[in-house]
Amino acid sequence: MSKECKELSFEEIKQHNDRQSTWFVINNDVYDVTTFLNEHPGGEEVLLEHAGKNATEAFEDVGHSTDARERMAEFKIGTLVAAERTADIPKKNTTEWSVPGPDAPESSLKSWIIPVALGLVATVAYRLFFMS
Repeated sequence: MSKECKELSFEEIKQHNDRQSTWFVINNDVYDVTTFLNEHPGGEEVLLEHAGKNATEAFEDVGHSTDARERMAEFKIGTLVAAERTADIPKKNTTEWSVPGPDAPESSLKSWIIPVALGLVATVAYRLFFMS
Protein backbone atom coordinates (compact mmCIF):
# COMPACT_ATOMS: atom_id res chain seq x y z
CA MET A 1 0.00 0.00 0.00
CA SER A 2 1.97 2.96 -1.29
CA LYS A 3 0.72 6.42 -0.37
CA GLU A 4 1.98 9.50 -2.08
CA CYS A 5 3.66 11.63 0.57
CA LYS A 6 3.52 15.34 0.02
CA GLU A 7 5.12 18.26 1.78
CA LEU A 8 2.80 20.09 4.14
CA SER A 9 3.18 23.32 6.08
CA PHE A 10 2.24 23.89 9.70
CA GLU A 11 -0.35 26.36 8.47
CA GLU A 12 -2.20 23.48 6.78
CA ILE A 13 -1.61 21.04 9.64
CA LYS A 14 -3.03 23.48 12.23
CA GLN A 15 -6.40 23.33 10.48
CA HIS A 16 -6.75 19.60 11.29
CA ASN A 17 -7.20 19.80 15.04
CA ASP A 18 -10.50 18.10 15.89
CA ARG A 19 -12.30 14.73 15.77
CA GLN A 20 -13.32 15.18 12.14
CA SER A 21 -9.71 15.59 11.02
CA THR A 22 -6.80 14.89 13.36
CA TRP A 23 -3.30 15.50 12.06
CA PHE A 24 -0.01 16.03 13.84
CA VAL A 25 3.73 15.97 13.27
CA ILE A 26 6.21 13.47 14.71
CA ASN A 27 9.87 13.86 13.72
CA ASN A 28 8.98 16.01 10.70
CA ASP A 29 6.50 13.45 9.33
CA VAL A 30 2.79 14.30 9.15
CA TYR A 31 0.21 11.77 10.33
CA ASP A 32 -3.56 11.68 9.88
CA VAL A 33 -4.82 9.66 12.86
CA THR A 34 -8.51 10.49 12.49
CA THR A 35 -9.46 6.84 11.89
CA PHE A 36 -7.26 5.71 14.79
CA LEU A 37 -8.84 7.88 17.51
CA ASN A 38 -11.11 5.13 18.86
CA GLU A 39 -8.34 2.50 18.73
CA HIS A 40 -5.57 4.39 20.52
CA PRO A 41 -4.71 2.52 23.75
CA GLY A 42 -4.23 5.81 25.63
CA GLY A 43 -7.61 7.15 24.55
CA GLU A 44 -8.58 9.66 21.91
CA GLU A 45 -8.04 12.62 24.26
CA VAL A 46 -4.28 12.09 24.11
CA LEU A 47 -4.30 12.35 20.32
CA LEU A 48 -6.73 15.27 20.23
CA GLU A 49 -4.58 17.20 22.72
CA HIS A 50 -1.77 17.26 20.14
CA ALA A 51 -3.91 17.67 17.01
CA GLY A 52 -2.60 20.30 14.64
CA LYS A 53 0.71 20.49 16.50
CA ASN A 54 4.18 18.99 16.69
CA ALA A 55 3.69 15.91 18.91
CA THR A 56 7.27 14.62 18.68
CA GLU A 57 8.28 15.28 22.27
CA ALA A 58 5.07 13.83 23.73
CA PHE A 59 5.33 10.76 21.50
CA GLU A 60 8.95 10.09 22.45
CA ASP A 61 8.35 10.75 26.16
CA VAL A 62 5.84 7.91 26.29
CA GLY A 63 8.34 5.42 24.86
CA HIS A 64 6.10 3.72 22.30
CA SER A 65 6.70 0.07 21.43
CA THR A 66 8.27 -1.18 18.21
CA ASP A 67 4.83 -2.35 17.07
CA ALA A 68 3.38 1.14 17.60
CA ARG A 69 6.23 2.68 15.63
CA GLU A 70 5.74 0.22 12.77
CA ARG A 71 1.99 0.89 12.70
CA MET A 72 2.59 4.61 12.26
CA ALA A 73 3.45 4.06 8.59
CA GLU A 74 -0.20 3.45 7.72
CA PHE A 75 -1.15 6.93 8.99
CA LYS A 76 1.67 8.91 7.39
CA ILE A 77 0.38 11.37 4.81
CA GLY A 78 3.40 13.57 4.24
CA THR A 79 6.35 15.47 5.63
CA LEU A 80 6.88 19.01 6.82
CA VAL A 81 8.16 21.48 4.25
CA ALA A 82 11.94 21.77 4.48
CA ALA A 83 11.85 25.31 5.92
CA GLU A 84 9.79 24.18 8.95
CA ARG A 85 11.64 20.99 9.86
CA THR A 86 13.36 20.57 13.20
CA ALA A 87 16.04 18.19 14.45
CA ASP A 88 14.66 14.75 15.26
CA ILE A 89 14.25 13.85 18.91
CA PRO A 90 16.03 10.55 19.57
CA LYS A 91 13.76 7.55 20.03
CA LYS A 92 13.54 6.18 23.52
CA ASN A 93 14.59 2.57 23.71
CA THR A 94 12.07 0.90 26.00
CA THR A 95 13.67 -2.54 25.76
CA GLU A 96 17.18 -1.70 26.89
CA TRP A 97 18.28 -3.45 30.06
CA SER A 98 21.29 -2.42 32.06
CA VAL A 99 23.65 -5.28 32.82
CA PRO A 100 26.46 -4.57 35.27
CA GLY A 101 29.91 -5.08 33.81
CA PRO A 102 32.96 -6.52 35.53
CA ASP A 103 33.81 -3.06 36.92
CA ALA A 104 30.39 -2.62 38.51
CA PRO A 105 30.30 -2.05 42.24
CA GLU A 106 29.35 -4.98 44.40
CA SER A 107 25.96 -3.49 45.22
CA SER A 108 24.25 -6.32 43.33
CA LEU A 109 25.87 -8.79 45.70
CA LYS A 110 24.76 -6.78 48.71
CA SER A 111 21.26 -6.43 47.33
CA TRP A 112 20.56 -10.12 47.91
CA ILE A 113 22.97 -11.05 50.73
CA ILE A 114 21.57 -8.53 53.22
CA PRO A 115 17.92 -9.63 52.82
CA VAL A 116 18.92 -13.31 53.02
CA ALA A 117 20.99 -12.68 56.15
CA LEU A 118 18.14 -10.75 57.76
CA GLY A 119 15.76 -13.58 56.91
CA LEU A 120 18.05 -16.12 58.55
CA VAL A 121 18.42 -13.99 61.67
CA ALA A 122 14.64 -13.59 61.88
CA THR A 123 14.14 -17.34 61.48
CA VAL A 124 16.64 -18.17 64.22
CA ALA A 125 15.14 -15.54 66.54
CA TYR A 126 11.62 -16.87 65.92
CA ARG A 127 12.68 -20.46 66.68
CA LEU A 128 14.56 -19.44 69.85
CA PHE A 129 11.75 -17.36 71.33
CA PHE A 130 8.59 -19.11 70.13
CA MET A 131 9.58 -22.75 69.78
CA SER A 132 11.02 -23.30 73.27
